[in-house]
This record gives sequence, C-alpha cells and structure tokens, in this order.
Amino acid sequence: MTLLGIDVGGSGIKGALVDSETGEMLSDRFRIPTPKPRTPDAMSDVIAEIIKHFDYKGKVGCGFPTIIKKGVCKSPGNLDPSWLGVNVEELLEKKTGLDFTVINDADAAGYATMNYGVGKGKKGFVVMITIGTGLGSGAFLDGKLIPNFELGQIPYKKYKKIELWAAGSAKDREGLSYKKWGKRFNTFLEYVELIISPDLIILGGGASKDFDEFKKKIKIETPVIPAELRNQAGIIGAAAASLHKAPKV
Repeated sequence: MTLLGIDVGGSGIKGALVDSETGEMLSDRFRIPTPKPRTPDAMSDVIAEIIKHFDYKGKVGCGFPTIIKKGVCKSPGNLDPSWLGVNVEELLEKKTGLDFTVINDADAAGYATMNYGVGKGKKGFVVMITIGTGLGSGAFLDGKLIPNFELGQIPYKKYKKIELWAAGSAKDREGLSYKKWGKRFNTFLEYVELIISPDLIILGGGASKDFDEFKKKIKIETPVIPAELRNQAGIIGAAAASLHKAPKV
C-alpha cells in the first residue's frame, strides 16, 4: 500500500510517498520551509500544500515535533505557544479532508527504524535520538513503542532544556565544530544513560549522517549506532503509523 508520510520539523516540513510493506520511499522528498511564526494556521496550510503536491487522497501519517496525546499537542516545544491544547489531528483533517494519524516526530523516526531499519528485531530497551532543531527521543521496549519519551526536555544548568545547548541547531547557531559539539552531545548522552540505562541508542536526524565526524567524542558505555534510514526515518515512520496505528496515548 502506498501511504503519504509527513515529517514536521522546526526548519522544514517534508513529505513523501512510502511503501507500507517495505518502508521504501516511492517518491522524492518534497520540502517546504516551516513558516514563521510557527502557528497552527500557517503550518497546516503548508501541510495541505504538500498533500496537494502529491495529489494524494488516502490516509496520512504525520510526525509532529511536540508531545502528542490522543492527537492533542500537550507542549508546544519549539513551535508557537498557540499550539498548546490544539487537537492536531482534527485541525489537519478539517484542513485537508483526509484521515490523519499524528504522533511525536521522534516516535515516528523510531517507529521506522524499529520496523524497517537497524532496530528491526532488536530486543531490550532501545532509544532513538533524533538530532535536529531539538533533540527528539523515541523509546522502545522489546520493539514496542513507549510514546512521548522527550529526553531533550531535561533541564541543564542555565538552560530550560538541554536541547537548547546540545541539539544540532545549537551547533549551527554557535558555529561549533563537530569536535566541540560532540562533547556537548556526549554530555546529553551521559544523562540519558544515567537516567534510563538503555541497551542501545540509535541516532537519527540531520546530524546522524555525519556520525563519523563526532563518534570519537561519544564516551558512554551504551552502544551508539547511526540509523540506516537517517533523515528519511521521520517520513517513513509517520506513513507506517497511519497504517499500523502506533499507540496514541
């Protein structure tokens, strides 16, 4: 079955057609910059434009960069504060007339990795970290999703959340080398290891494609590997969630 997956990020909103059986992308990725301000009306307009681009009429899966509970945004994250309390699924269904499944974006990326990528068949406690505007995290116990595991929200020193200091956006904003940023990212991973003691950490998102540039700075005991699907995982996982109905809680 061909499904449309949409990955909503802080800098760009991307979509592609996906084969639900294999997890392969059947089209090129279509990307539109995330509008500023990142409000519900402006962002839903962009998502509708992506659907129009593909002339798509079926179910849509959407990875969204906030905590999502039963389709409702429970924390605006890096988006406009007006997202708080919005039923994202209802908003997008009204905007497009299509059936939407909306899950956290890191959960979507993890869902793809655990079903189609390096995480397939992995048992134990596996955490997927997506490196981008923020630090998303998807957690899986014996392959089953534990939704909304937002480790990037951990407070750190003067920062309200550690992702403001250690995400890929911090590297870009401050012009850090991978050597300097890698030390920051390792500090984040040290907290992850201390708090939840995972059996495996899988890295996705934009910076994961440059894993070789900073892997020597990762000093934790937990095995850390890059995701094969890399920056496409959010789209693929979102599409899969629309069919397999990843847990909504």
